[in-house]
Amino acid sequence: MRREIAIIGQSALITQLKQLALQVAGTDITVMIIGETGSGKEVLARFIHANSLRADKSFIPVNCGAIPAGILESELFGHEKGAFTGAVQNRKGYFESADRGTIFLDEIGEMPLETQIKFLRVLETGEFQRVGSSETIYSDARIIAATNKNMYQAVAEKNFREDLFYRLRSVELQIPPLRERGGDTLLLAENFVHEFELKHKIVFEGFSPDAAEMLMRYPWPGNVRELRNLIESLLVLEKGRYITPEILEKHLVQRNRYKSLVHDPAKSEKNELQVIFSNIIQLRQEVTEIRQLLQHLVHTRPMTPLLLPDFPATRHQDPPALIPPATNGAAPLQSLDEIEKKTIAEALKICKGNKRKTALALGITERTLHRKIKAYAL
Repeated sequence: MRREIAIIGQSALITQLKQLALQVAGTDITVMIIGETGSGKEVLARFIHANSLRADKSFIPVNCGAIPAGILESELFGHEKGAFTGAVQNRKGYFESADRGTIFLDEIGEMPLETQIKFLRVLETGEFQRVGSSETIYSDARIIAATNKNMYQAVAEKNFREDLFYRLRSVELQIPPLRERGGDTLLLAENFVHEFELKHKIVFEGFSPDAAEMLMRYPWPGNVRELRNLIESLLVLEKGRYITPEILEKHLVQRNRYKSLVHDPAKSEKNELQVIFSNIIQLRQEVTEIRQLLQHLVHTRPMTPLLLPDFPATRHQDPPALIPPATNGAAPLQSLDEIEKKTIAEALKICKGNKRKTALALGITERTLHRKIKAYAL
């Protein structure tokens, strides 16, 4: 009888992935899972194990990138007492513990070359020796590996054995990033809300329609893991109150500012798009604050009225200047239209002219993007 484990999502990409996972789950074939960091590779591995004939046996997850190279071999294969300094007793390795169950090797691309040689033998025969022992041990463990690396490049650069790579990828499953999963974002958010309501004993008042739309449009460079962390922060820091676009913008801007201190935005197209999106959110927030300030001035100084033009959402001409141009050699202030035009042009360049990706990164519809491209003659 199959056990149920949740892979949340109804998008076409996730539906197809679940079907393929169920198809291979009933066999012992080796599986390679490819996906970006935070996209849910371990969840998929657990799903395969839970729907296999080994479901009542152990599932052993191992992060090869988190274990120092010097002790990874001992962790995987075990060691004998006295094999090295600190080996005060015999110890089983992960392969031995996973016998008749499943071992999940995450970040397989980080495995050292010397360990890859022994791992290849386990793949082919199921046999290995503990460190410091000549006794051969057999393990009937089903192997699922995962990586976020370009393994073809790793093989070409001699950082990963070619024979091991092709032996591992008997079946290759690719997890789509969250930004390509459409409405799954809201389904996942709802699930995380329920989880953290119970964990923190908070009653959540919900998202406004515009805030939910913003969740859908955000590119989620950290994928499902980032969404989960954001939902927990929102519930705890906002004490369960109703989330509007302004509240959500504040949290997204804060998170992106922190990431900009840790990561170099020029490292990848994905990070550049994140910076653009963050700048747009921050710009919208500042414009809202300026309008509120001007409205306050109008109401508090009735004797000297300030006439404010009602600018439409899409403008084909620059609005009248409310602030005089800078003097004394300072750079002139740019209008919002100029900033928007430059932002769209930069996003189009980063996305290599792909309008769908550009619209997604900017958080607008393709129809709106086409209209602005025509208005700005880009």
